[in-house]
Amino acid sequence: MKIRKDDTVIVVAGKDKGKTGKVLRAFPREHKVIVEGVNIQVKHQKPMGPRKPGGLVKRESKIDVSNVMFYDSSNKRPTRLGYKFLEDGTKVRFRKSDGEVID
Repeated sequence: MKIRKDDTVIVVAGKDKGKTGKVLRAFPREHKVIVEGVNIQVKHQKPMGPRKPGGLVKRESKIDVSNVMFYDSSNKRPTRLGYKFLEDGTKVRFRKSDGEVID
């Protein structure tokens, strides 16, 4: 899975198409991510004492990684990612649009 935590992504399919956000968590085994402000679900929360009141709680839910793309902030466009090995043997991600190394 090429999308990681703290990446900025754009949603390319689904009800939140076109929204951008930061990846809060990644689940590589499930091929899902949680993106800030995307796929908001409403949960009915019961009160748990005087400090935690009940009510409707909005929170982000998982979204499939195939529905998001890495967002290139310099070009303001989504781009595909790839892997390559450097001369010293380290594996890095790079943007396929211009070949620039991300990390």
